[in-house]
Amino acid sequence: MARIQRQQHSRKEQRLEARVTPEQKRLIERAATLRGTTITEFVVRSAQEAAMNTIKDFEVLLLRDEARDVFVNAVLNPPAPNVAARAAAERYKKQMGL
Repeated sequence: MARIQRQQHSRKEQRLEARVTPEQKRLIERAATLRGTTITEFVVRSAQEAAMNTIKDFEVLLLRDEARDVFVNAVLNPPAPNVAARAAAERYKKQMGL
């Protein structure tokens, strides 16, 4: 007998609400229709994409040209620790019993 595999969907237990202008609602309805989805599916998918992009924008470090070169050089060739850094390391070792 062939096994029937069911696709598991996470149960939607949370609710979001938003107040929009009539113009915004018409725009969203039109976009959902063009995508062939319900308004809810369109809004949820759009909000999720916007959320992921926002998080990515804040978590991903993008460096260009000279800034990238300076960063890579600092990582590959870090400067020797100065007096303050050495003193901080000694205090840490003492506090940790190392």
